[in-house]
Amino acid sequence: MKKMALTLTIFSLFGISSIASDTLIEKAKNAGLKPIPDNQAELYQLIDNPKNPITEKKVALGKMLYFDPRLSKSGLISCNSCHNLATGGVDGVDVATGHKWRSNPHHLNSPTVYNAVFMQKQFWDGRSPDLEDQAQGPIQAAPEMAATQEHVEKVINSIPAYVEAFKDAYNDPNFKPTFKDVADVIAVFERTLVTPSRYDDFLNGNDKALTEEEKEGLKVFIDKGCVSCHNGVGLGGSMQPFPAVGTYKYANIGDFKGDKNGLVKTPTLRNILQTRPYFHNGAVWDIKEAIKIMGETQLGVKISDEEAEKIKTFFGALTGKKPEIRYPELPASTNDTPKPDLH
Repeated sequence: MKKMALTLTIFSLFGISSIASDTLIEKAKNAGLKPIPDNQAELYQLIDNPKNPITEKKVALGKMLYFDPRLSKSGLISCNSCHNLATGGVDGVDVATGHKWRSNPHHLNSPTVYNAVFMQKQFWDGRSPDLEDQAQGPIQAAPEMAATQEHVEKVINSIPAYVEAFKDAYNDPNFKPTFKDVADVIAVFERTLVTPSRYDDFLNGNDKALTEEEKEGLKVFIDKGCVSCHNGVGLGGSMQPFPAVGTYKYANIGDFKGDKNGLVKTPTLRNILQTRPYFHNGAVWDIKEAIKIMGETQLGVKISDEEAEKIKTFFGALTGKKPEIRYPELPASTNDTPKPDLH
């Protein structure tokens, strides 16, 4: 299908070996681990939203808006500012920083946008059910892009190239884009940001995709119980109590306590070695320390230095192949485009 063309070009996977490590693969799948499908049709069904179908034109338009800082009040901040596609889909700092260089008031860290489509809920407190709803939040949040819906609509409708692009994407010559439409096409673009890795090749049957050391790390990861929260295609994404059985030693950084039930979204482990710092408040920079803390707070077990090193080695196999993203050339503003407001 033509509408799948751009989306599916990002999913080239390695070949399948005729000899698979059946025992470990079966153990992993029985523990709830699932690969990104190597079948393109299955993958498309997994990432698509029937209420906001993926099309090539929506992806292209959503990509432009993802990088456009004019959607923000200051004209300086885009979605890519906090979810930088060049640096693992994160900003690389401990606390999200936005309008007027203000930090998130709860000291929350920016989660990666890569593979966010596989998460059951969005935001650390899980308040959004999908990417379409999530995309509306940061644009309007005062410490982030600090824009109003009216500002966004004025920006888009003041730029003829954007208006025509929306008409083309929705096949409607009378289409007038709204704030929701802007969020929807950004979400469509984000749905294509999946990163198949050697881990997926292994679960899909390629025994040689992982080294023996990575396989050993996967075994430790399963045996220690990490899969109780980090499972499914996303290796995370569900809502879990945090801390569950132990004390989080950095709980005093920020005041975030989760949703009304004390539940926190489990972050994905995909590309985890590229998304420091860790935890909702970005308090930990060393992945081995993060692994040990998870053992103490969530599982009630001690993870030794040797075991943490093995799990870290396995995490290297979760670094995936990123879609090739070229920075878009954005259409020029007009006299009707709202001017930047730094206040």
